[in-house]
Amino acid sequence: MTDTAKNKKLNIAAAEELKILRTVADIASSELDLAITLHEVVKIVTAMTVADSVFIYLFDEKKENLVLMASKTAHQKELGKVILKIGEGITGWVARENKPVAIKAHAYKDQRFKSFDVLPEDRYEAFLSVPIIYKGKAIGVVNVQHKREQDYAKTTLDLIKTIAKQVGGVIEHARLYEQTKQKALQFDSLVKVSRSITSERYLDEILNLIVVVTAGMLNSKICSIMLLDDEGVHLSIQATQSLSEEYKRKPDVKVENSLIGTVIKTRQPLVVEDVRHDEKYFYRDLAVKEGLTSMVAVPMIVKDKAIGVINVYTKEPHHFIGEEIDVLQIVANQAAVAVENTKLMQEALKAREALETRKLVERAKGILMTMNHLSEDAAYRLIHKKSMDTCRSMKEIAESIILMADLQRGI
Repeated sequence: MTDTAKNKKLNIAAAEELKILRTVADIASSELDLAITLHEVVKIVTAMTVADSVFIYLFDEKKENLVLMASKTAHQKELGKVILKIGEGITGWVARENKPVAIKAHAYKDQRFKSFDVLPEDRYEAFLSVPIIYKGKAIGVVNVQHKREQDYAKTTLDLIKTIAKQVGGVIEHARLYEQTKQKALQFDSLVKVSRSITSERYLDEILNLIVVVTAGMLNSKICSIMLLDDEGVHLSIQATQSLSEEYKRKPDVKVENSLIGTVIKTRQPLVVEDVRHDEKYFYRDLAVKEGLTSMVAVPMIVKDKAIGVINVYTKEPHHFIGEEIDVLQIVANQAAVAVENTKLMQEALKAREALETRKLVERAKGILMTMNHLSEDAAYRLIHKKSMDTCRSMKEIAESIILMADLQRGI
């Protein structure tokens, strides 16, 4: 190859690289959400490598697992569900070591390789894995795969490394934007819950509002509130936003030997990856029928006592992160306060009514004792007997006696 040809080739490569970097810069300067950002990155890498497959994995919030977040081919059911521990598979190794890996052929035979049945790309020959860098640390990995043997040139590897480094900040910015939106939604939801508790609404209305707000906040298929009976033996559904009559009629759950019951006994949240296959979950058939998969249940705690449980179910498998559980626990505790306040209010009303009844009965006894020359005990028995015979309360009988006496006196 002549020097002129070499220079022309280098110029073409430089122009292509500049074009790609400009595209990355355009993404960085736009207000895109995380999903769109990752989709654009996949398009860039695909165009540059003519790859048969491009995957992007990102670390979860605890930096413990890598989660599949974007792909060239349609993997909508797998996105967010395919998870690798740090160091697991070639992808996990690249993230841990912060070093790229390029395998020309038979990538699936590499001792570090981990296969997923849901990913047919695992049988592809060539594999290039590069860490996505932000502030010198890996925040994820981009994988490039080819069905046939592929010799990844150093220029290709260097360019992908440059892209991975450039998009690291873009991805972190998009993630921060997503987290900010989620926190705003959570804050708004918590405000709505707080307002409902301090309002003059009835308890049923408050709890129904809480499950509706919570379901929207966590993108849940079903959210329900189950309250403990006075004996502490059963949990029954008090509120749910589910439209399913069968779910609403779900029988009470015994605290003893039940999955939900452990939340009451331990006063700790419980996460179940798939209730359809958990033998401790009593209503697996109903879960299948309703299309329920993952569940998180948190205790409703007031004064260090669990009085109920809030359950959240998702349609698709979902990994509940710590922040989601923490927010749900706040909602659960607020709901517990609403229940406790209502009970205290009811007890106060009952006490007031009992006092009023006692005053009326005492007054009616005095009237009977004077009019019929009865003893106090005999007058009380007469009021009680009349109450039993007429199926009316002693308060009503006492009020009738007082009314009759007032009429006789011409009052």
